[in-house]
Amino acid sequence: MNQIEQALEKYTLLDQIPLGAFVLHPNCTVLFWNCCLEEWTKISRRNILGRSIYEYFPHLNQTRYTSRLQQIFEGGPPTIFSSQLHKYVIPVPIAQGKYRIQHTTVTAVAALDGYGFDALFSIQDVTDLTFRVQEYKNLRDQAWAVAEERQRAQEAAEAANRIKDEFLAIVSHELRSPLNPILGWAKLLRKRSLDEASSIRAFETIERNAELQVQLIDDLLDISRILRGKLALNFETVDLATTIEAALETVRLAAEAKSIEITLNLATMMRQVKGDSSRLQQVVWNLLSNAVKFTPCGGRVEIYLEQISSQVQIRVQDTGRGIVPEFLPHVFEYFRQADGGITRRSGGLGLGLAIVRQLVELHGGRVWAESLGEEQGATFTVCLPILQPTQASVRAERKVSDDSSPFAVYVPLEGMRLLVVDDDTDTREFLAFLLEQHGAIVTKAASADEALAAIAQSKPDLLVSDLGMPEVDGYVLIRKLRSLSVDQGGQIPAIALTAYAAETTQQQVFAAGFQMHIAKPADPIKLVTAIAALVKQ
Repeated sequence: MNQIEQALEKYTLLDQIPLGAFVLHPNCTVLFWNCCLEEWTKISRRNILGRSIYEYFPHLNQTRYTSRLQQIFEGGPPTIFSSQLHKYVIPVPIAQGKYRIQHTTVTAVAALDGYGFDALFSIQDVTDLTFRVQEYKNLRDQAWAVAEERQRAQEAAEAANRIKDEFLAIVSHELRSPLNPILGWAKLLRKRSLDEASSIRAFETIERNAELQVQLIDDLLDISRILRGKLALNFETVDLATTIEAALETVRLAAEAKSIEITLNLATMMRQVKGDSSRLQQVVWNLLSNAVKFTPCGGRVEIYLEQISSQVQIRVQDTGRGIVPEFLPHVFEYFRQADGGITRRSGGLGLGLAIVRQLVELHGGRVWAESLGEEQGATFTVCLPILQPTQASVRAERKVSDDSSPFAVYVPLEGMRLLVVDDDTDTREFLAFLLEQHGAIVTKAASADEALAAIAQSKPDLLVSDLGMPEVDGYVLIRKLRSLSVDQGGQIPAIALTAYAAETTQQQVFAAGFQMHIAKPADPIKLVTAIAALVKQ
């Protein structure tokens, strides 16, 4: 019986195991090749027995294999070709470009002739197990990724809530702070113990702080309109030089109070854009007021207007506090302030720059901020598409602002019979006093029912009504009035005077039957001028 026959007899049980197995002679010829390997490799036992393993698998003739095999042939301990290091000891394809992953153990067995040792290879197919492990790892990694994403989302939500909480605290602070001097001086005026100079100071302080509150509320309303996509723009041809000069006038006194030098540099060029004049003035005013606010006494603010290619550029540069690099990317975000919380050094809601960005983008432009760091000043740049000469030749008719009249102008209302309706006693009494000072004959009503009763007794020339009244509001009042005949006063002009200032409110006001909508707090002369204009129509 030759060596091959002896091997087949000795190792026949290897055909019964679910592993690949073969035996090598120390000269690396194949003594046994089991059925499982025949199936895996499609190499028949008859063809490979007695042949060198390197004829079929030349890659095994490498030092990393031959050195370890030599130890086995010398009777050394078993060695493992781990699937992680040697995946394809006997490469068995399972798909295009893919092979079975193997875990191979090589053991020394006594040679058939009793001298030396042969090498028994047992090969376990761990492809499915490896794929399952990899699938598990992938699922685990996905779970970790989801958990990390949830953690980031939670942290972002917590950060957003903190920012909103800080913002609400700032809103409360900024709205309450002006009330302190307003109420304080009002109580002192009531005692009539102030001399003329102190009284003038009191009135100036009350007016300044009331205007500050109006500005804060306007900022909140603007942000609300922007977020809801309800901000309406009235486009016309705008000369930016005029817009900048108008904005500059509004901050000049504040700059002079801090001895801040403001320099205006207007290049000779095409300076016209298509836009909303008042909103563009708001953009420039916000940038200028910020510059003045954050520039120390004796500092400098420079304004540049220049043409860059097909765009016009407004640049506001100051020598003020500057912006730290970490906060620079967040300058135009809602509800963000670099010095938020109770320790912040300047007032305001921190909404001005967010409003600036939105207004500029609504005009098809862009805005950005630059700063070398804290205490090194800041530069804000606005770029807007320039109006082409063919467009600029056709100038839109400029609208005259309702509040263009000086506050001191006296508008006569002599002989006009006016009906004022408001459930708030202080507002009702103030309006009556104001209109009577201009010569009007005023009837007061605290509710819609009182107003209708007053109209039934004596038809007024005009109605001024609040909207938000209990039980019967201003909308119901005007609808009931418009249902009356002309002789009963059904067509008398009416003004809605209300604290609801949204565009949707204005639309509802006009649809209900009012001729005009004026938001509280109303400028006295604006209200008186509107009344005079409506009555004379």
